[in-house]
Amino acid sequence: MDEIKEIFEHHKGRYGVRRVHRELVNRGHNVNHKRVQRLMHNMGLLGKRPKEKYHSYIGEVGKIADNIINRDFSTTAPLQKWTTDVSQFNFSWGKCYMSPVLDMNTNEVVSYDLSLRPNLDQIRRMLNGAFEKFPSVKGLIFHSDQGWQY
Repeated sequence: MDEIKEIFEHHKGRYGVRRVHRELVNRGHNVNHKRVQRLMHNMGLLGKRPKEKYHSYIGEVGKIADNIINRDFSTTAPLQKWTTDVSQFNFSWGKCYMSPVLDMNTNEVVSYDLSLRPNLDQIRRMLNGAFEKFPSVKGLIFHSDQGWQY
């Protein structure tokens, strides 16, 4: 028990059962990991645990738009169907988010916006750029995955 406590304190409380057991074996002790676990539990020694991953999903929120396209992405002319999504790119200096609007007929990028944060301002800039380029889009179907921003 003294050696377990010494190993635990030497490593600033970061070692859990597995690492303490491995250190004991390295020091020449023939001990079962279950015994180490029981002794650490009795002494109240808990190693550092990794943080739980962040999950942003909170269920259905807001109005769900009708599925007008129904997986029919074909068009006969430009300015019939547009699509958009937000993509994340990882770099050594951080993350960058790109939000393009694509015409499904020509696969042309109608408008896009790059941002360091995926927020509503990015979506507004992207949509304003698209509607400045094409102010009259009567009958246009705008398709997205209805992510957080819609």
